[in-house]
Amino acid sequence: MTRALELAKQAAADGETPVGAVIVKGDKIVGEGRNRREKGKNALYHAEIEAIDNACKTLGGWRLFQCEMYVTLEPCPMCAGAIINSRLRRVVFGACDFKGGACGSLFNMFSYPFNHKPLMEMGVMSQECSDVLKDFFMQLRKSKE
Repeated sequence: MTRALELAKQAAADGETPVGAVIVKGDKIVGEGRNRREKGKNALYHAEIEAIDNACKTLGGWRLFQCEMYVTLEPCPMCAGAIINSRLRRVVFGACDFKGGACGSLFNMFSYPFNHKPLMEMGVMSQECSDVLKDFFMQLRKSKE
């Protein structure tokens, strides 16, 4: 989660919503991602999607069933769907997303009868993950005054 937080801070420094994601296989990072929607002008450029894409390229296949994702913010429905489809074994996230979270805050996509159900752990380093988001949006509001 520490590396995911570093990526979130990089996103914030680039004017993006500070979300970072890391995919590990065993003790090795095989994929990383951070939000790039504003600069990329693309709704698909979420940290989780970038990390999944990166891990698939690193490992040479789309099935990530031996991997785990660490992400600073609860995945949205799109990302939760990508997590299911990539067969990630486990997802660990920091901050809950009460406006868009699809892993327990609004609903839990992993509880539906899809062909794959990732394990999930929430609240890891939640204060640190929340603080990065709060600081970013506070600064954004100040810059618009």
